[in-house]
Amino acid sequence: MNVPFVPTSGMLSLPQPYLLFLGDTKEPSYAKTAFGLRDWAGEACVGEMVCGEGSVTAGLPRLTPAEARSRGARSLVIGVANEGGVIAESWLPSLVGALEAGLDIVSGMHVRLRDIPALAEAADRHGRRLIDVRTPPAKLSVATGRKRGGKRLLTVGTDCALGKKYTALALARAFAKRGVDADFRATGQTGIMIAGGGMPMDAVISDFEAGAAEMLSPDAAPDHWDVIEGQGSLFHPAYAAVSLGLLHGSQPDVFVVCHRPGRTRVMGLEDFALPSIEEVIELTIRLGHRTNPAIRCGGVSLNTSSFDDVEADQIIAREGEKLGIPAADPIRGGPAFDALVTACLG
Repeated sequence: MNVPFVPTSGMLSLPQPYLLFLGDTKEPSYAKTAFGLRDWAGEACVGEMVCGEGSVTAGLPRLTPAEARSRGARSLVIGVANEGGVIAESWLPSLVGALEAGLDIVSGMHVRLRDIPALAEAADRHGRRLIDVRTPPAKLSVATGRKRGGKRLLTVGTDCALGKKYTALALARAFAKRGVDADFRATGQTGIMIAGGGMPMDAVISDFEAGAAEMLSPDAAPDHWDVIEGQGSLFHPAYAAVSLGLLHGSQPDVFVVCHRPGRTRVMGLEDFALPSIEEVIELTIRLGHRTNPAIRCGGVSLNTSSFDDVEADQIIAREGEKLGIPAADPIRGGPAFDALVTACLG
């Protein structure tokens, strides 16, 4: 599924279709970007490419850059996210070859592509683009707080890395299936690659966070929904700033709390206990009320990927009953997810 995306002025727009580059990695967990693109933007991926002794696959046709270009690919996407976000020396011949074959290169790594001389020289020589997804627009404005037309849903979380992106994607797809005019609005590197554009919120200077969120989700028709990918957590000791800026700037009419059952400590910061879902609902309403007094919680998204079907159903039912609002695992779908979608649409 490729979620519709219409970039606003000055925002990043990516050249699709993609050739997914898996490098020489042998660890599947490093290829989450490639897997995310395969799962949510499969029709935008013409194939995959590895180098050296790379053994990870996304299950797509193995193509050379020239073959991918002949099938319509416009860019090679670095689909791995290794420790430190670095581009290995062993990848450079393959990446230069992609530029020579007529492909741009798209990267969500921390290192900037143009800071690598071999890539900068090859890109200039062949007239190709080096696109770093984690680069915000050059001219961002501070937020105005002005109420915009259209409707908005924001996914929020009890922590990082527990399903805010997948929840937003699933809800945008479910809205569209019901005939609702809806766009997925990406705020992280993989989400931006899936959608073909977006706003890298974690790379925006703090003063402009809310303004960037306003740019991401502009005025729209009264019955149009923007489903916005959340970032971080309002309770996260390190990342709360981006979460608050996104909340104020997106002015959500509805938010969905994302949680991973069984997680009790903040990931990577074990000294801090995870907040309860109830605490997240309360604080999100209190802070979100500043720019949208009508904000409400549509329900809860539970990442039950570590449980079997029976356990997952029990957890979902128990949480929904305890909280008195719809709870579901969007990836499992079913009646519980249908109820969540209905509640969000109001």
